[in-house]
Amino acid sequence: MANIISDETIEYVGILAKLELSEAEKEQAKKDMGRMLDYIDKLGELDTTGVEPMSHVFPVQNVFREDVVTNGDAREQMLSNAPQEKDGMFMVPRTF
Repeated sequence: MANIISDETIEYVGILAKLELSEAEKEQAKKDMGRMLDYIDKLGELDTTGVEPMSHVFPVQNVFREDVVTNGDAREQMLSNAPQEKDGMFMVPRTF
């Protein structure tokens, strides 16, 4: 195991995660974090020449559309549902 995780690192991660770890859990977390870092080191040894970088595993396409108004001005239709209206606007009771 090339990466050594210190007790201080485990304490700090526990504080950040708002976890209270027992001594056994701290030791297990040290082993787990060490294994994770070893795996990352192993991935760094891979030859990735000729591999195109990607931002997502699946091909992602732009799903946005043009913002086009399709319903027009339906003010009269909307105000027909209002209990009261004044000057083309809804009238509602005052709130403080």
